[in-house]
Amino acid sequence: MAMVSLLAGRLPLQSSGKLALSAFTPSPAMADACSCKFTGLSMKRRSLVSSCVQASTQEGSAAVAGVESEEQRLELDAEARSAMAAVAEAQAGRDGQGAAPGAWKWAIRKRVWDLLESENLAQLPRPVHHRIPNFVGAGAAAMKLASLPAFETARCVKVNPDTPQKQVRFLTLNGNKILMTPQPRLRTGFFSILESSSIPYLPDACTSAGVAKFGKPISLDDKLKVDLIVIGSVAVDPKTGARLGKGEVGAYSIVFLW
Repeated sequence: MAMVSLLAGRLPLQSSGKLALSAFTPSPAMADACSCKFTGLSMKRRSLVSSCVQASTQEGSAAVAGVESEEQRLELDAEARSAMAAVAEAQAGRDGQGAAPGAWKWAIRKRVWDLLESENLAQLPRPVHHRIPNFVGAGAAAMKLASLPAFETARCVKVNPDTPQKQVRFLTLNGNKILMTPQPRLRTGFFSILESSSIPYLPDACTSAGVAKFGKPISLDDKLKVDLIVIGSVAVDPKTGARLGKGEVGAYSIVFLW
């Protein structure tokens, strides 16, 4: 199994804000710990993952029968970003109390987000703060990814649902690969899989609405092996593969609990 992070900035950050693509192969121990198989989960891990999914799904109680309207999705996403902004402010330290242990992460995130906006390297949806940022060159990053042997040989690819990875989802389906993608913030379910054979027009399936329409929900008991994980990031250390997301506990954390 291999993991790839697509992002707009590196750690340490380059002042030019140029496109970066970081790919690395986990050590055997990491690969074993992060093995993306639905079979063989210990009861402890299964219980932990199920608890995380249940807690996350409670946020989407307004959704009916596991389906959100676009209006509901946008409203809940805005609420989530506001909550993340509040956490960032609290961890930065106020009134001379000093910064919290995780404040350095928020400082890096803010630096990337501010750079993308100030240099006009950001793309919609904007502003990119408290998002996996969409950036100029996201399509080029997807094409670089598609040329990697790990992608070319993969049969099943897990891709995050964020906008900058839309082209990656398209290339996955267009390559007749199985696309696995988490439900947005895991509010309406866990993961869905999509296959090109059941989709009339592939670009329609590469959005959140398309995943809801064409995706087949899967459970922890489904037998599925993921060959490649594509992770959208705010910042990545290209030497170690260490990454920072948008600061919200969600799909990535749950994936690595398996």
